[in-house]
Amino acid sequence: MRVDGSLAEGVGSGRGGNGDDGRDVAAAEIAGAWQRVKRRLRAELGEDVFASWFARLELQDVSGGVARLTVPTRFLKSWIESHYIDRVLATFRSEADGIESLEVGVRGAMAPARPGAAALTKPAPSPRPTASPSPVVELPEPERAARGSAPEGDLGGAPLDARLTFESFVVGRSNALAHAAAERVARHDGGPALYNPLYFHAGVGLGKTHLLHGIGHSVKNAGRRVIYLTADRFMYGFVNALKTQSALAFKEKLRAIDVLILDDVQFIQGRSIQAEFGHTLNALIDAGRQVVVAADRPPTELEALDERVRSRLAGGLVVEIGTLDEALRASILQSRLEAVRASHPAFEVGPAVAEYVAKAITANGRDLEGAVNRLLAHATLTGAPVTLDTAETAIRDLVKNREPKRVKIEDIQKLVASRYNVSRSDILSERRTAAVVKPRQIAMYLSKVLTLRSLPEIGRRFGGRDHTTVLHAVRKIEKAIGEDTALCDEVELLKRMLQD
Repeated sequence: MRVDGSLAEGVGSGRGGNGDDGRDVAAAEIAGAWQRVKRRLRAELGEDVFASWFARLELQDVSGGVARLTVPTRFLKSWIESHYIDRVLATFRSEADGIESLEVGVRGAMAPARPGAAALTKPAPSPRPTASPSPVVELPEPERAARGSAPEGDLGGAPLDARLTFESFVVGRSNALAHAAAERVARHDGGPALYNPLYFHAGVGLGKTHLLHGIGHSVKNAGRRVIYLTADRFMYGFVNALKTQSALAFKEKLRAIDVLILDDVQFIQGRSIQAEFGHTLNALIDAGRQVVVAADRPPTELEALDERVRSRLAGGLVVEIGTLDEALRASILQSRLEAVRASHPAFEVGPAVAEYVAKAITANGRDLEGAVNRLLAHATLTGAPVTLDTAETAIRDLVKNREPKRVKIEDIQKLVASRYNVSRSDILSERRTAAVVKPRQIAMYLSKVLTLRSLPEIGRRFGGRDHTTVLHAVRKIEKAIGEDTALCDEVELLKRMLQD
């Protein structure tokens, strides 16, 4: 399949004489090839790396052998060009003939597609700049950095959300320890830092970012120096400092603060950036400055991070924020309803509806907020009262999309080892006896089916094995399940035990 400009301009000649139809077919073929490219990148690089760098990478058009890709920020463009462009090109070439080179642009800043190009996506408009609601100094914006007008060493953080304070945080059994630790750290003034680093981990929408912002507001109001950074802000600041030859100023200013707050640390990628993050952690902690970090998993499970960084993060207070029980969900829902009624006094949700919503939505607090927004839209757009029937209709998608339990590879290994009367160390060892090989292969199969880990990551978690070994085990168990009813039932039982 050729996807260069000559094909795009002349596809109609062999497809019924309709140039537009032919061009549509060519675009569809290219779009299909691009989807295969993304699937391969996800499988080969792992879910974490793919989500960090490729989830928002889109194909705009292909013309003259050049595939034009777009991303939403200049930082992503710079990172992909520096670290992954050759890999993306090689993968694309293997899926579509005629691809000779790649161009990466920022959506909204790219020139329109050339005439005759097989257009696939429309560039999104550039977001309007918004004023920061917090006096925390902003990192240099890409536009200013590109013009070289950013002040040397300019460093700050992402804006703090004025709504996310300790006063608006709803405390329950699952988050009481995290809330207490956050308040203690935020209000500590004098002497060495407490619980350093303080590390929160939880799933999406369970309150860890709320606590980080609460700490930031409290520390700032006390007149102390604080910076709140998301992982991509930290990475952008470091890369930009290297480009503008202001790395020393970047490091000095980052180490001069009283409290560093870093969110979504699982997304930090790159050897040099991880090394700088590790040096920053060591410098701040050794100087008695407070570090607060949040991620979606414990430090020991951040496989992409350098081992020394993981060890340093695990050396402080690690607090898990658990799932929301029904009482806490009801409290959060009531808090959201009261906040909405402050601006919409006529908005009323009866006790029966509130109880139904709190029972039906179990995933996280963001879904509860989404439910309130849906109920408010119904009430304001239709003028009808909110009943149980309307509530069921309004939140149907939130109820269906409950997040499944996150299964860990370690849990799989322990359960399979116990079930087959071997030890976990046997499964991780080099032993090749039948009594060990079978449970090892079943554990690898379940790790591939029940987790988002890539084959190389699974191999590393099974004693440093190659991804081809994992693939062989997965295929062997898949075949055996189809032929052996007893084994099929056994594997299904293990799945249910892990997911319940």
